[in-house]
Amino acid sequence: MQKIQEQDRKLADIHSSIEKIRKYFLWTLIITVATVILPLLALVFIIPWFLKIITSSLSI
Repeated sequence: MQKIQEQDRKLADIHSSIEKIRKYFLWTLIITVATVILPLLALVFIIPWFLKIITSSLSI
C-alpha cells in the first residue's frame, strides 16, 4: 500500500512538472509570434504604402 502511495506522489510531481513545461512552451510560442510573425505581417502592409509614397513624391 505504501508503494502505491509513493507512486501516486511521484506521478503528481511529474504531472505538475509537465504542466510547468507546457506553460513555458506556450509563452515561448506567444513571444515568438509577437516578435517574429507580427512584424513580418506589418511589413506586408508597410512596404507597399512606403513605396507608394516614395514613387508619388518622385513623380512630382
